[in-house]
Amino acid sequence: MKKVLMPVVLFVACSWFVSCEVDDDSPNFYFTALHTIEADVPESFEYGRTYDIDITYQRPNGCTFFEGFDVVQTSMTDRDVVVIGSVLTDENRACTQAVEEVMATLTFNVIYNKDYTFRFYAGDDAEGNPTYLEYTVPVATESTQK
Repeated sequence: MKKVLMPVVLFVACSWFVSCEVDDDSPNFYFTALHTIEADVPESFEYGRTYDIDITYQRPNGCTFFEGFDVVQTSMTDRDVVVIGSVLTDENRACTQAVEEVMATLTFNVIYNKDYTFRFYAGDDAEGNPTYLEYTVPVATESTQK
């Protein structure tokens, strides 16, 4: 009985590896920049504090999901902010084509005493150039707080 069982176990074990073959090793998603509709920035910042900035962006379909923010410091207190999404490309997945406005929160630390300028990516114009929503937020000093 032991002689018969060993080849059967070996056959079953080998069939597990053969049956788990993956035909397509290409990614089933890609990253994309999403369009900012508006950003709810405070009227002013206080040095050393942390703020939540609510950003409303456009989700173009049911296969696009929020992944985070790409924040680039372009000068000491200037920031370019892009909402990043991932788009699923699985051919077997049905995606709704409904466009939604969705909100996400960016946490921001104020580390300088100068005004901050934020530029939020809002899409491309007719010529393919990026457009931005721009906000300047002053930093309150001790003399302006009293």
